[in-house]
Amino acid sequence: MRGPGLNDLDAVVAIARRGSFRAAALDLGMSTTALSNAVAKLEAGLGVRLFNRTTRSVSLTDAGQLFIGQVGPALEDIRGAMAAVRSRQATPSGALRINAFATAAREILSPLVLEFVRRHPQVHVDLVTEGRLVDIVAEGFDLGVRVADLVPSDMIAVSLGRPQRYAVVGAPAYFGTRARPQVPPDLLHHPCIRVRLPSGALYRWRFEKGGQTAQIDVNGPITLDEAGLARTAVLEGIGLGFFMEADVRADIEARRLVRVLEDWTPPLPGLCLYYPGRRNPSAALKAFVALAREVGANPTQAVRQAAP
Repeated sequence: MRGPGLNDLDAVVAIARRGSFRAAALDLGMSTTALSNAVAKLEAGLGVRLFNRTTRSVSLTDAGQLFIGQVGPALEDIRGAMAAVRSRQATPSGALRINAFATAAREILSPLVLEFVRRHPQVHVDLVTEGRLVDIVAEGFDLGVRVADLVPSDMIAVSLGRPQRYAVVGAPAYFGTRARPQVPPDLLHHPCIRVRLPSGALYRWRFEKGGQTAQIDVNGPITLDEAGLARTAVLEGIGLGFFMEADVRADIEARRLVRVLEDWTPPLPGLCLYYPGRRNPSAALKAFVALAREVGANPTQAVRQAAP
């Protein structure tokens, strides 16, 4: 009977990391049933249960914690050895996993990710979007994309050169019967699309002008947690919305949306690509970083390419 392979060990680590068979299966690109069967076979071979399972939760047993504590670092060593070998290849290949928040992903998709795929067809890019800030190493990502001031200090950062701003917008029809807000407190007299953060908290709209700052806890008829949904609500005249400028830039330029309080939304730190310092990065990672530096050196062209 053969012993467990790397895929079996990866499965156990992924479940322990995600706390869910379903989430781990998605990360590994396999079905939940196949993942469950793989773990069951591994447990049968070891003669112990690694996970406590209920219909609501998954947790490590004592044996599972011992197993993960020893297998996790060993897997990192194995992957380091594999990366060292791959770094010698002339042609980038394999897979790259990238974590980004949704707005950043939309910004980099055309000028960076899709261009990279065109240049290096032997590399598979897995781009995962989520609002929460994750530990890219612990969660199995090669690269992350975040606003510069959110990049962990122990990471290597590459500026993508994209200035970021917030934008408050409403539909032209909305302003047909309402005065435009002149200062942030005026928003309290307007219905607004409320924003729920990944933590579950409601976001307060933030403004700054001439050293003055304001955080407005707006009111409105609906709360949403995804920019695309909020954009639809604003386009249909439900109320005002607060977005990253990139998410509504094309609508503003096409006059589908009207921008207000622009003088209260100064530029923010730009986007950065970041990754852990590795002695032997893969050829694929080195090629992606090189392209990121190329794109970051010409952000105006990159933004133009990304616009629909």
